[in-house]
Amino acid sequence: MMNQTEFTNALESFAGTCMQNGKIDTDLYEKYEVQRGLRDKNGNGVVSGLTKISTIEASKIIDGKKVPCEGRLFYRGYNIQDLVRGMTQTNRFGFEEISYLLLFGTLPTKQQLENFADTLAFSRTLPTNFVRDVIMKAPSKDMMNSLSRSVLTLASYDPNAADISIPNVLRQCLMLISLFPVLSVYGYHAYNHYEREESMYIHHPDKNLSTSENLLRLLRADKQYTPLEAHVLDLALILHMEHGGGNNSTFTTHVVSSSGTDTYAAITAALSSLKGPKHGGANIKVVEMMDDLRKNVYDTSDREAVKNYLVKLLHREAFDKKGLIYGMGHAVYSKSDPRAEIFKGFVEKLSVAKQRHDDFNLYAMIEELAPEVIAEERRIYKGVSANVDFFSGFVYSMLDIPLELFTPIFAIARIVGWSAHRIEELINMDKIIRPAYVSVMPSTNYIPMEER
Repeated sequence: MMNQTEFTNALESFAGTCMQNGKIDTDLYEKYEVQRGLRDKNGNGVVSGLTKISTIEASKIIDGKKVPCEGRLFYRGYNIQDLVRGMTQTNRFGFEEISYLLLFGTLPTKQQLENFADTLAFSRTLPTNFVRDVIMKAPSKDMMNSLSRSVLTLASYDPNAADISIPNVLRQCLMLISLFPVLSVYGYHAYNHYEREESMYIHHPDKNLSTSENLLRLLRADKQYTPLEAHVLDLALILHMEHGGGNNSTFTTHVVSSSGTDTYAAITAALSSLKGPKHGGANIKVVEMMDDLRKNVYDTSDREAVKNYLVKLLHREAFDKKGLIYGMGHAVYSKSDPRAEIFKGFVEKLSVAKQRHDDFNLYAMIEELAPEVIAEERRIYKGVSANVDFFSGFVYSMLDIPLELFTPIFAIARIVGWSAHRIEELINMDKIIRPAYVSVMPSTNYIPMEER
């Protein structure tokens, strides 16, 4: 029988064999004209589908040439800046309104919005004893794993889990949109209590409150929050709600939905994609990077000292030595990320209220310096600007949201986009999504065991 040391040595040997025989010569990608990451050498995505849900603009065709432009984002044809302006002018919460728009394709009337909000509030109820039997048992420090487990377990309580008719899928999606804040926060409280030995409190959501208000109410021991806090969080949820069909988790939703699987499996697959640090974990890395900067730069108001730190980041001499300035650059946008542009003004207001304006000034300085440093140090095919994740982690920290919930909050927003795309895929589903892979492994003759 194998002991632990022998087991560890065997695993290391197996891993070495995997690495040796799994590596593909990068020249072969060019030889067979394979677009790595489904993007060409200029960063353009390979078109793999059609959608009516959202539009991203990062370039224009001028005199037959593709020219970068200021980024623009449209939800169902509406400019995101106009949608945000419409809400802020009347000081109303917009998560429910924009969710309606993405799901149904039109802006709701006042009565339609009230009915929709009531529907979400009605759906924001977990099965009896679900908190005790599922969330409180075997709590995980990884909130995304906890959230995924809860979503999959909810399928066991649904007698029509496998029904993919549009009315049933819509019911399931509305339930998940309603419950994601509850599942995420309860999962955190269970972990905080059992693993950190802190006090645990399970507040019930208030059916009269918006999604962002309920999230803060559920998270805080005293259930208290300011209107500014709730409105800034509401804006963050709206800006993260949807971003085209090509982002990794939304594309995952399309791929998995095209197989005809159930809603719980499809959304769990999307959660697994979002969990990856290259996708949903970027704002966590920004916060950790900024903490490292403060430890290593004596005067954070000194532009030259901050710039030197950014250079060290690119030279793999600081922070995690990955050679990245987190929060800078985007797969699509070059000149600007419209979500970051919208967010910045609200972030500054919150920083003043939280007496953290010096921190905001540091973020603003890096937003200005980083593109210059990257341009000097790297040969890039397009411009670089701050993305929405650059500011979102700062916002969550000012809202006293624990680091463990940063990515789940992204999911609380993006579940709306996933739901809209899942429904769109099912409505138009014709063929399973099955891209081609070119095999570069030569055939070989079988070798008998005694000759190996």
